[in-house]
Formats: sequence, structure tokens, C-alpha cells
Amino acid sequence: MGKFYYNEEQESYDAIVVGTGISGGWAAKELCEKGLKTLVLERGRMVKHIEDYPTANMDDWDFPNNGMLSQEDQAKQLKQARTGYTTRAQHNFWFVNDLEHPYNEIKRFDWMRGYHVGGRSIMWGRHSYRWSDLDFTANKMDGHGVDWPVRYKDIAPWYDKVESYIGVTGEKLGLPQLPDGQFEPMMELNCVEQHVREQVANNFDGRVITAGRVAHINSDKQFEGRTRCQFRNRCIRGCPFGAYFSSNSSTLPAAERTGNLTLRPDSIVHEVMYDPDTKKATGVKVIDRETKETFEFKAKVIFLCASALASTSILMQSKSDRFPDGMGNDSDQLGRNIMDHHLGVGASGKFDGFEDKYYKGRKPNGIYVPRFRNLGGNSNMKEFVRGYGYQGGSSRGNWEETISELSHGKNLKDAILKPGGWTMGMGGFGEVLPYEENRMTLDYEKLDGWGLPTITFDAEYKENEWNMREDMKQQAVEMLEKSGLRDVKPHDDKEKSMGIGIHEMGTARMGRDPKTSVLNGNNQIHEVKNVYVTDGAFMTSAACVNPSLTYMAFTARAVDHAAKQLKKGNI
Repeated sequence: MGKFYYNEEQESYDAIVVGTGISGGWAAKELCEKGLKTLVLERGRMVKHIEDYPTANMDDWDFPNNGMLSQEDQAKQLKQARTGYTTRAQHNFWFVNDLEHPYNEIKRFDWMRGYHVGGRSIMWGRHSYRWSDLDFTANKMDGHGVDWPVRYKDIAPWYDKVESYIGVTGEKLGLPQLPDGQFEPMMELNCVEQHVREQVANNFDGRVITAGRVAHINSDKQFEGRTRCQFRNRCIRGCPFGAYFSSNSSTLPAAERTGNLTLRPDSIVHEVMYDPDTKKATGVKVIDRETKETFEFKAKVIFLCASALASTSILMQSKSDRFPDGMGNDSDQLGRNIMDHHLGVGASGKFDGFEDKYYKGRKPNGIYVPRFRNLGGNSNMKEFVRGYGYQGGSSRGNWEETISELSHGKNLKDAILKPGGWTMGMGGFGEVLPYEENRMTLDYEKLDGWGLPTITFDAEYKENEWNMREDMKQQAVEMLEKSGLRDVKPHDDKEKSMGIGIHEMGTARMGRDPKTSVLNGNNQIHEVKNVYVTDGAFMTSAACVNPSLTYMAFTARAVDHAAKQLKKGNI
């Protein structure tokens, strides 16, 4: 059929994995390494590590119009363009054509998708933080959402496993709200970042500035098929060095090396099949993206890792007499509790000094300020619950700043050859609470090009998020001003909407009670024990840190559980 890579089609498999991104790659690796013959299905095109990164070694001047798209190309990604960063020629090919992949909005939702082997693991932000028990107990403590069925101690060993494998740079801080992990050497702060770190420590109790914990190799430790970061900061284009973690450079090759992997791209999964007699799933239904032929593939266990919204869409379409409203939806929680992180708020300013200092390379990372609100004691805030952190950084200004000061002649040419002044900014990442009314539904009147229903979004930030943003803005200003920066200006883009954080979570949440949740503490559908969901859909709350490390840890844990259950004959 010309679609299969690594192994050929067979009638049935031990396991099926839907999706090849952060979670799908880990599921494939772990299942194959446990000896399970595994079919991995990806709805998008094939992408091979290194050879399919077309712009990885191009310079900015190699792109016409400095990478700005033509009006014709912009028209294909109008919703993507609302974010302001996905639609540049350097990397826009990783993001979907909005005309070919429509969705509907009761309220604005910026859905940033990449349909290809590797998914968003190619263009993710790479920040990798552990959750703490502050996060796993938050719902129980303040009454929002339902209680997580797990605690930090359940996940800690899986964080260890994942961090050791992917390579996470970081500094041990000993903070209870941000547990330490297995770290590569921290990426060094530049002189202004270090200065601000020291001033914040001197002026604010309980606040810490560190380097972002990112999934980059930053040592000479051996990682199979990967090497250390080259500080090019072209990560979103695909890294030919494999310096940052992606499915393409790491987990999928590991799965391939076992001989147990069959990979089929261009395979749109739209339904999980159910047997009412065994009360188990039997396999999945697939439409070929290019030919639109239909197929069925069978397996003993199924892992949905297509991304939070896509996996939930598959479950919603998996209707039967037993599940008239979608597989696992007895609780009516399927599609509800959409979460993200809200951002676009913070401050920036200029710093006078260190004119004789610069930095080498283009560090693909900046600073991180761990959560300091609502930790107990004097840090409590009455205006909102939960908390936020900051990402940011400092650099020397570019040549455009010189144009506003010098208009022409030799002085302009000399100034262009010299670095500009130092600037620094902080942007907040805040937790969004799980609201049942923030949801997605399916529209069977508006079908896509493959005859499948489109997703409709009805989700928004609420009072808690808006109150939090005011504090996020104010505290960023205070930290920069007390660090000696001038012309400090706050910013708060109130036009930002759900989805912009690209951390979609919820929609098939974990829980202790089948009446109020879709999945149990092992990522299994309560009523269909051989279906596991380990992408962002399972999240019961959002915390304020980037979630991908947690997806990977839960995925590895769920595969371990599934393999043991298969061996015992329980699924």
C-alpha cells in the first residue's frame, strides 16, 4: 500500500497508538521496548529526522520578504496568524492549513495544530517542569474541579525516567512548589539576567529567578542519535542535531530499533470500535488522508495520544448502543473542562550598564520565575486562587533601534555594527481553572474534507484568570523596577483567548469517581479498561507550568500498567 514504514501491515497488533507527538512517541517507545507489536497511526504526512527539516540550515536573508508570507499563503492560515508567530516562512509548513482543517468558535479559540509525524514535539517550547503536590491537591483544597486520583509520589519515579532519557537542563532549587529533577547542566544566565536574579533575591522574599528548565542536551553525556545544543535558536524549524527532545529524533527511532514498530502516516483515526460482550475496545477505524479509503485495525490495547482535543473528538465519535454519547462519556464530562495557560501579560524595560558585555551564540532559553503566589503564609492572595510563573529573558537591542536615533551617514553605519542597549522582559504563564462550561462539541452539520464532524469551541477566561493577570502585570513591573531597569512598561493583551498557550488540557479528565470523570488513575477509560488516554485530555487541572513533561511521565507509567495488565489477562 506504500504507507507503512519500518514494518508491514498485518491484521492485528498487540497495541495501537494514535498520534506521534510528545505522548504518542513515548507510548510507542515504551510499548515496543516491552515486546508488544505496536501500530502507530498518524493523521499527517511522514517527517523523517534531519532530511525533512527544509529550513533548518537557512539564514533569515535566504527567505524572500524576511519570511513574511504572501497574501495568498496568509489566506490559508488566517486563524493561525492570530497568534503572531506561527505564520512565517521559516516554519509555517509545520502548522495546518486552516481552510483544509476548519473548526468553529462560539468564543474565539486559537487552535495551533501540526499534522505530521512528530506532531508538535518538533515545534514545542521545550520547557519541562515537574508538578508538585501543591498542584495534585489543588482541586481538593479549593473545591474547583475534582480531586486528582494520584499524588506526586506516584509520578516522581516516572519524572526521573523521562528526564534522564530526554535531557532537561536545570538548576536544583529545593522549592516545594517546583520539585527538582534529573538535570543536565543549567544554561547560564547572561549578565543582565544574573543581575536581575540577584536584585530580586535581595528585594523579594521567596522569589527565585533561575534558567528555564528545557529539554535540551547541554553536556557531553551520550544520547543515542542526539548531540548537545549548538545555541542556534532555530528549534522550531526542526533540529538536525537532535539537541532538543522530539519524537522524531528520540522515541520513534528507539521504537523502530526494537523491530516491533509499524508506523502508518496519513491515517485519520475517527472511531474506537467497541465489543459489548467483552466490554473492551477491539480496534480503530481509519480514513486514509490522501485516498480516503477506509480501514480497520485491531489490537488488544489502544493508546489515544492524538492531542487533547483530537483524542476527545475520536471518543465523541465512538458511539455505540452502550455509549450513545461517545465512548467513556457516562459522566457527561467528555469535551468539558478545557484548560490552557493564559499569557500575554507582563512587563519589559531597558537596562543601563554592562555595555562591555555580550553573549555567545543564540541561547534557546531565558529565565524562569517559579510560582510565588498562594503558597501559604504571607503570600496568600484574596483576589484569585492558584498561581503563575514567568518566562523571559534579556538581550542587546537590534540594529533597528539605531535607526530611530541616527538617520544616515557614517554614524549610522558605525552604530549598526555595534550592539544596542540591554532590554529585558517577563511574561506570565497563569493557571486556568477547570470549568465544566468551557467545552468543545462536535458539529455534524459542518463536516471536514473527510466527512467527519468539525469541532466547535465554547471556552473563555473567567474572573479568576482576569484577577490573576492584574497581579501578574504589577509584580513584573515591580521586579524589573527594583532591579534597576528604566522605562519599564507593562503589557496585557486582553485580546488573548483560550488556545494561545498551546497547552490544551482537560476534555477527558482523570478522577476517582466514574460519575464525574472519564479516566481512572491509570489513564484508563473507566468503562473500557483497554483504552488509555495519555495526552493533555487526561489533565484534571492545569497548574501553571508547561505540561509536556507530565504527559510523558504519565504515558510511561500508563504503558507499564497496560503491559502488566495484558500479561495478567485483565485487558
